[in-house]
Amino acid sequence: MRACTAVFLPGDPARQGQMAFHAVGSGPLPRGVPVADMEIVVAHGRGARRRTVPAVVRPLAEVLPWLLSGDGTRSSTVEAWRHAALYALHMAGRGLLLPGVSVQGHDSWRLGPYAEQDARWVRELAGAMVPAGYAVVVEREPGAGTGPVLIPDPYERVRAFMDAVADCLPRTPAAEVAAGIRPFAARERLHVPELRAWAARVADGRDTGVRLSLRIELPDGGPAAYEGEAYGAKADGEESYTVDGPEDWSGEDAFAQGWPHVESAGEAVRAVAQVHALSDPLLLADAAEVFAEGPDGFGPRAGEQVRELLGRAGQAWPPLVRLARQTAPAELNLDDDEFMSLLESGVEALAAVGIGVHLPRDLARELTAHAVIEPAEAPEREEAPAFFSPEQLLSFRWQFAVGDRTLTQDELDRLAQARRPLVRLRDQWVVVDADLLRKARRAPREVGALEALGAALTGSVEGPEGALVPVRPSGWLADLRDRIADPEHAQGAGRAAPAALRATLRSYQSRGLAWLEQMTNLGLGACLADDMGLGKTITTLALHLRRHEDAQAGVAAPAGPTLVVCPASLLGNWGREIDTFAPGTPWRRHHGPGRDLTGLKHDEIVLTTYGTMRRDREVLSAAGPWGIVVADEAQHVKNPAGATAKALRTLPGQARVALSGTPVENNLTELWALLDWCTPGLLGPLKTFRDRYARAAERAARGSEGDDADAAAAERLGRLIRPFVLRRRKSDPGIAPELPHKTETDQRVLLSREQTVLYEAQVRESLAAIRRTKGIARHGLVLKLLTALKQICNHPAQYLKEPDTARLTGRSGKLELLDELLDVILAEDDSALLFTQYTQMARLLERHLTTRGVNCLYLHGRTPVNRREEMVAAFQRGEAPVFLLSLKAAGTGLNLTRAGHVIHYDRWWNPAVEDQATDRAHRIGQTRPIQVHRLVTESTVEDRIAQLLANKRGLADAVLHGQGEAALTDLDDDELADLVSLHTAAHDGSTR
Repeated sequence: MRACTAVFLPGDPARQGQMAFHAVGSGPLPRGVPVADMEIVVAHGRGARRRTVPAVVRPLAEVLPWLLSGDGTRSSTVEAWRHAALYALHMAGRGLLLPGVSVQGHDSWRLGPYAEQDARWVRELAGAMVPAGYAVVVEREPGAGTGPVLIPDPYERVRAFMDAVADCLPRTPAAEVAAGIRPFAARERLHVPELRAWAARVADGRDTGVRLSLRIELPDGGPAAYEGEAYGAKADGEESYTVDGPEDWSGEDAFAQGWPHVESAGEAVRAVAQVHALSDPLLLADAAEVFAEGPDGFGPRAGEQVRELLGRAGQAWPPLVRLARQTAPAELNLDDDEFMSLLESGVEALAAVGIGVHLPRDLARELTAHAVIEPAEAPEREEAPAFFSPEQLLSFRWQFAVGDRTLTQDELDRLAQARRPLVRLRDQWVVVDADLLRKARRAPREVGALEALGAALTGSVEGPEGALVPVRPSGWLADLRDRIADPEHAQGAGRAAPAALRATLRSYQSRGLAWLEQMTNLGLGACLADDMGLGKTITTLALHLRRHEDAQAGVAAPAGPTLVVCPASLLGNWGREIDTFAPGTPWRRHHGPGRDLTGLKHDEIVLTTYGTMRRDREVLSAAGPWGIVVADEAQHVKNPAGATAKALRTLPGQARVALSGTPVENNLTELWALLDWCTPGLLGPLKTFRDRYARAAERAARGSEGDDADAAAAERLGRLIRPFVLRRRKSDPGIAPELPHKTETDQRVLLSREQTVLYEAQVRESLAAIRRTKGIARHGLVLKLLTALKQICNHPAQYLKEPDTARLTGRSGKLELLDELLDVILAEDDSALLFTQYTQMARLLERHLTTRGVNCLYLHGRTPVNRREEMVAAFQRGEAPVFLLSLKAAGTGLNLTRAGHVIHYDRWWNPAVEDQATDRAHRIGQTRPIQVHRLVTESTVEDRIAQLLANKRGLADAVLHGQGEAALTDLDDDELADLVSLHTAAHDGSTR
């Protein structure tokens, strides 16, 4: 029967429906199959006529499995019914099944409630079905007389077929047993008229009721396209208007003709109630029709339901109370205040109670305002300036538009004179904000260049009462914004490295050089925030050489000497890098006794420390202006109120460059300090920055407290700082292939028996004291507890402050694990960096390694600068296989690429600090894979913190923001006890 014409014949209940197959206009009926006479309707001339044909008629339940199988080529009618059956299964699978009682009182399931997309799909299928698929005779009601031959409505027939499919689905022997009742589970027809009320309550009117919406009609609006969804008469071929067509009715092109007149609304705005049938979301009518005629498709209670909905709507938006009081609610005239309240809050309030509001598309709900920032005086040319001067002034003015057309000042004046919130500009209605218009008509004001640049980068500026208004920069300001917006694609990235540079720059370093050159040539500051070890020093040296090379060639202004301010530990590294990569470049140290700046050359590099700079700021200022002032490890001046930061700000220079692998360690105030030094004024005053960006961005980063407004503030801050901060990580796709592989492992070890006793005693005594204390004193006790526990985990001798002669072996699980690791490392003729945050523990480790005969170097905070450089050189030459380092003293700046292993004996609870220490070995110049070992005592506070850091959840949010132990002082007593208590049942004293 695949080639036959298929027709659905409804039954009562729905599952009793049948499928009939006949051969008119299709393939022949199969032989040997019982047939019956069926009356169909066929085309005849310009009309139609009845015709009796043989047909194979079978129950739908029997045909359905074959219909769904989709095997073989089928006629278009068979394929159409198959698609309808599949969609019925799709809806049933979504749980859209409702119980009901048929017209004749039988139990029956139906699909519902229909969503708009469901009803639209069924209508499209019914519209695409050829008439033969439903062209059977519909007999007239007795006494209806004669007339044209009637055939079913295809949409109603498809809906009946899908209900029949749905009614077949739940009826299995298993369903009947599980339900314990036969109605709605048994296959046979059951007469249950007494269940009609019950079925109606279960369905709860979800597909028999109505939904309400409001259509807003403007004075003299004429036919219009509306937002949201279709409206008009029921969709039975009569004219209706939808969001998709016909074309928006707007009359003559007002913009092309100018705006010769402005008129305010003389008549009231009308809110027309529309009624939607839940059984068919595409069926709707005006409320006036429902009360007057009761159109087909709406139930007998439609009017009553409309009144109930209007009562609910009146609570959400009070003006609708007047509509609900009408004898036959139809439409409501709105005054100016009511119309404005509808736009401002009514639409949202009504949507919350399920009532949509459809506004004409050609209504400009409001004038769109933006700020225009342009040079205060028209420049001779529009290109961006060769040098950006913060002292420049730009003009700030408001500009308004309707759609994409800008209004002139004369038009704004006429709008203001209308004195009505709804004004018609030729053939378009505009909602006017009188307060905003009044502010817009004021004279333009001047803004500073940095404020203007910040607005151009973020795309917004604070308007009246703090509201954000879009910004449109023009002229050279727009050009400047486009030039600096993407640091990775700065102009000049394809240039060859400076001739005097004795190195081949990697691709990302070349891009960094081009960006630094662009920013410093413009007089703007820059923060190169690449991860440690990615070559910030060599990139900065290349910038120094490039600026002097271009000045010598006459393509750039003369560049002065470069001043590098860095920690004392990096002086030697800078000197070695200059000698290696920029040989012939004059340089000197301005540090220690006998420092002198006499005879300073224009292309010289001066190296000084932060402490010396603070003491000699007047001398260094007098030697300027410097071509570039470079702040290396710039996080050292993250406190803007500190003496070092204040002194650094006094040094005159053409441009400022900050170098930092961690521009933000604790909070965004540190980033403000760096950028406000690089480009003073860009981020505004610190208080304004905190209020406008920092707090919101930090909440958004934590994710738990932030909302959409916080996320938007964080996104604006990103746009503002992106041109000034170039941040590349070792994990970035373009950089990772150029670095050796790094493997990180948490090496866990049990406490020794002595450590266990000390640990439990410390926890017991400290928690008892903490529970009796509050406020600052409690915070201090918590920090003291955490420090004590970390010392116990390291070694009892550190916690007990034992003399240097005390025995070390056999007392600490960590120390024994360290010995095992070093045995393997030394057997492989490899080298290791060994970090600890405690100088006392470092001395114990140094004594222990010396006793074992392991040659080691020990660098700490009091190591003189010259001795530091000697130790680094000795390690790089392989004179000692173990370099023991204090984390604070040696966590940054050193180049120790001989090491193939990095061991963190104790954990620093800020991963960024540990990563910086690891980067002493995992950096450009390293040729071997790096093994990172973090020693962690099992079941202790160390273990718990390690898990939190690894999982990045809960408490880890605070720890990852750099607060370390301080983040834990706010835990309540029970949370603290859970964190620090040992979490194993027994400790056998083993170390593995």
